[in-house]
Amino acid sequence: MSHPSLGSVALAIAGKDLRIEWRSRVVINQVLPFSGLVMVMFALALDDDAMLQRTAGGLVWLATLFSLFMIVQRSYAVDTQDGALDAMRVAGVDMQAMFLGKSLALAAQLFVLEVVLFAVAMVLYRVSPLPDESTLAGFVLLVTTVICATLGLGFVGTLYGGLIAGAKGRDSLLPLLLLPVLAPVLLGATRATESALRSGGAVVAEGWPWVAVLVVFAGVFGVGGLLSFGALIEE
Repeated sequence: MSHPSLGSVALAIAGKDLRIEWRSRVVINQVLPFSGLVMVMFALALDDDAMLQRTAGGLVWLATLFSLFMIVQRSYAVDTQDGALDAMRVAGVDMQAMFLGKSLALAAQLFVLEVVLFAVAMVLYRVSPLPDESTLAGFVLLVTTVICATLGLGFVGTLYGGLIAGAKGRDSLLPLLLLPVLAPVLLGATRATESALRSGGAVVAEGWPWVAVLVVFAGVFGVGGLLSFGALIEE
C-alpha cells in the first residue's frame, strides 16, 4: 500500500484550514475590517496626500503584519482547542507536510488580504500599481514582491505559531517574537513596492535586489521550518 505524497498531504491540510476559515468567516468579518481600519487611521494620522502616496507601500505591509498576528493566532487556537494538532501527530501525519500545508493556507489568506489592501491604497491614498502605463515592469515587480513576501510571511508565521501553540499568554507572546524576525520582510517588501509604484522618484530596477532579500528570507524559513517544525510541535 503506497503512502500519500508530501505534496498531497500538504494540500489536504491547506484545504482543511481554508475550509475552516471559509465557514467561520473570521478573515472576512474580523481581519479585513481591522486592516481596513488601520489603513484609515494611517491616513488620518499622516493627513498629507504626498506623504501618503510616498509611504503607501510601507503602510500596506504594516497593516498586513498586524493582521498576520490575528490569522496565526486564530489558526493555532482552533487546532489546539479541538486537539487537531495532537490527533494528526498521533496519526503519523508527516510534520513537514503539516508545515507546508499550514504555510500555504496562511499565505493564501494573506494574499487575499494584500489584494484588498492594495485596492484600498489605490482609493484612499490615490496610488496606482501602474504609474507608467507604457510598461508592465512596475506591475511585474509588484506581483513578484507580493508573492515572495507572502510566502516568507506564511513560513515564518507557521513556524513561530507552532513554537508557541501551547504556551500561556501566546496572544501577546507572538508579536514580541515575530516583529524582530519580520523586519527584513517589512524593509524588503516596502522598498520593492516603492520601486514598483515609483514612489519618491524610485525606479523599478532598484526594487529587484530587495526581491532577492525576500527570496532568501522565504528560503531560509521554509527550509528551517521543514527541518524543525516537528520538534517544535512535539515540545
